[in-house]
Amino acid sequence: MSQPQFSENDQRELAQFLEGEQAKARVQEVVHNLTDTCWDKCVSKVNNKLDRSEEACLANCVDRFLDTSLFIVKRLEDMRSSGM
Repeated sequence: MSQPQFSENDQRELAQFLEGEQAKARVQEVVHNLTDTCWDKCVSKVNNKLDRSEEACLANCVDRFLDTSLFIVKRLEDMRSSGM
């Protein structure tokens, strides 16, 4: 059985699509890991409702994660632009 032949344009579009799907999968993995980490850190017992300290801990955990992620992205961009 012969392989279908794709034009250069089709190959480029397919590569871009796959790259986008891989980026989405990486984001989902990071969110999943963040959820697990913050849950394990902040929630001691499972009830119908989170108490105030658990809510505050979860919000703080997510905020610190976002702050750290933005810091790392900015640092990498600075390193790339300075030619490191």
